[in-house]
Amino acid sequence: MNRPKQHMRLQEAQNILQNNWRDGFTIPCDRLYPFQWNWDSGFVCLGLRHFQMERAMRELRMLFSGQWDNGLLPHIIFHSETETTYFPNHPFWQTTVNSAAPQRPKTSGITQPPVHGFVLEWLYRQDRGKPAMEAFVRELFPKVLRLHQFFYQYRDPQKEGLVFIYHPWESGRDNSPLWDDILNSIEIHPDQLPAYERKDNLISQPDDRPQQRDYDTYVYLLELGKKHAYDGPGIAAESPYLVQDSLINALLIRSNQSLIYLGKELGFDTGQIEEWQSQSCESFQQKLWQESIGSYTCYDLRHQRPIYQKEIGSYCALFAGVADSRQAHLLDGQLRELVERNFYLCPSFDVDSERFESRRYWRGPIWPQMNWLIYQGLKDNGFSDTAQLVRQHLIDLIDRQGFYEYFEAQKGISDELEHGYGGGNFSWTAAVYIDFLQESAGRLLV
Repeated sequence: MNRPKQHMRLQEAQNILQNNWRDGFTIPCDRLYPFQWNWDSGFVCLGLRHFQMERAMRELRMLFSGQWDNGLLPHIIFHSETETTYFPNHPFWQTTVNSAAPQRPKTSGITQPPVHGFVLEWLYRQDRGKPAMEAFVRELFPKVLRLHQFFYQYRDPQKEGLVFIYHPWESGRDNSPLWDDILNSIEIHPDQLPAYERKDNLISQPDDRPQQRDYDTYVYLLELGKKHAYDGPGIAAESPYLVQDSLINALLIRSNQSLIYLGKELGFDTGQIEEWQSQSCESFQQKLWQESIGSYTCYDLRHQRPIYQKEIGSYCALFAGVADSRQAHLLDGQLRELVERNFYLCPSFDVDSERFESRRYWRGPIWPQMNWLIYQGLKDNGFSDTAQLVRQHLIDLIDRQGFYEYFEAQKGISDELEHGYGGGNFSWTAAVYIDFLQESAGRLLV
């Protein structure tokens, strides 16, 4: 794409972030996701920082306005209590079962991948030396630290430095085939589910979305969370879905690293974080790497066994900095092989698996924020050529198919499509595009 057209795309991306702004925060997209989402906002900040840093700071402040007293940062903040196009909306969560939950804003009762530490570092490096930025980091640092404390206190019952999730939505990879065996083994009786009505499959293409059985299981696990006040020890004791997720733990490690850096910059005590980090890095490497398939995997903590599936979370170990040289080269080689096999990078699930679905939510498509994470990890490990492929593939897809939630990975199919999949005018897609283009194109933004 030539420079004038690239400039127009950058302006379009800025307009999307502007149009999705809701007086203090950014929604992922209209109607389908009408509230503030946790890790979405983190990636939005990475785009906003290039042209509206004050809004990026406000975005994070608004997100952390929903933080619970126990440190939990919910995956949804319901700043509006009148929006009705989403399920489960705020009345469903009944967060008053836990006295740590705020009265306002209303929130969900589960969390999402902890991107906030490294997002805070990226913002700080952008405006390092400016008094407003230093004051902002001093304000947010203790809040992010409390979130990490939540993970290690409430989600690491064996005190091994690896935290668990008890709901697929917490992984960020909601409908991944990773969870199929666990979720399909859960027996649900009708009286264990409240009456509910989905909204997602009325707004988006039903064939792209999780199936009804999946949603019943999601609701069942949320009811279990309510039963144990969302942070009780009964979750670890009872939940049939109890997973040490590779992505969650990789991003926690990377955000620990950022907090250590920021703490040393600004004079905070980082001793506790360094203890967490040492244990987490060692356990991640020892427990989640599976030599037999050449991949980091998730671990089924309930049944004490690895989940032997290759998927996109493995590559985030590069961003976390935990892979040794040999492992890093193996992961890089896997990505380069996909290019040779006529795939765009990076498919979200193993393309050789019978469970791979190139269109359905998290079962194969390319996700913009994951390409950003993998791009950074490849660069950090010296694989600049592969990193540029990851970056350029996403830019090309967006240029051709628009600012969609996710994209087709199979070139033969993708090249015939006019648009991407899922929600349109999607905020994290716009934000990642801005960040990728800004890195190489200089001050193109207006």
